[in-house]
Amino acid sequence: MQTMQCMEVWGGNGLVDSGVSMAGLDAWVFSRPFGQSQTGGDVHYVSSCATGRITRLLVADVSGHGAEVADVAADLRRLMRRFINYIDQGAFVREMNGQFSALSQSGRFATALVTTFFAPTNEVSVCNAGHPPPLHYSAKKRTWSVLESKQRDSPSAANIPLGIADVDDYEQFGVRLAVGDLVLCYTDSLIESRYAGGEMLGVAGLLQVARGIEAANPTEFVHALLDAVAPLHRGNLEGDDVTVLLFRPNGMAPCVPMRDRLLAPWRIIRSLTRSALRGGRDGGFPEISVANIGGALFSRFNRRTGLTREKRRSAIR
Repeated sequence: MQTMQCMEVWGGNGLVDSGVSMAGLDAWVFSRPFGQSQTGGDVHYVSSCATGRITRLLVADVSGHGAEVADVAADLRRLMRRFINYIDQGAFVREMNGQFSALSQSGRFATALVTTFFAPTNEVSVCNAGHPPPLHYSAKKRTWSVLESKQRDSPSAANIPLGIADVDDYEQFGVRLAVGDLVLCYTDSLIESRYAGGEMLGVAGLLQVARGIEAANPTEFVHALLDAVAPLHRGNLEGDDVTVLLFRPNGMAPCVPMRDRLLAPWRIIRSLTRSALRGGRDGGFPEISVANIGGALFSRFNRRTGLTREKRRSAIR
């Protein structure tokens, strides 16, 4: 398992079976493109902000395979870097949808699951754009469940694939995780796998399979899950890209020395300068908010994020 540095974006759309660790969070990714290709339509990214407090994780399923997705994956990487220092993931999701709306005339669209983990409070914000819902393992209850919003003021039609419609109000909701909890993100090849009789697993079936696997060792869980799904029916996990991203709070919330906090602006300035020299705007300018700017210097401001409070569970505007 490698350690991520501040202002780093890790991932892509290629073959990978690895893990990364950062302040507050550990993550494991398994991604296998369809057939013998080295790249596929499944895209995964993990980013860490300048102060190590904000980790963003993306799993997307882009229409198409192989080299034709390479440009899209590169654009998503640039967006990950551009919003790397944002606690609120709303602007990132809007930009993604706008990007795919521009590509929709060529038939390009994507589903995506975006999660943002805030290490000081162990909270994760979830936004689902037409993607299979993540699964959550509660270490306290020792059981798996579907991670989804429990309360909605009204039914939402906004959680549709990116690029399908001009949507700017994708719903997000917040959940506080405990140390040892797991969140499992995946692409549709798992829920489109079949039982011996030919019936699709669906989310309920995948949940049932996950409940039968020991979750005490996260480093082995992803492989155990795939090994359990594959033999259920001939051809399972063979007809499409396969991607699984598993993450957990590790209890090592960042205790950033004042020296490193003061250096954070210089990291941002250096990134912005490099971006400008490349002619881009993906340098990672910080979100202007009390929680983000104030929290980078003084820990008490981090408590103002309130991702799980009812008043913060509204749709992204």
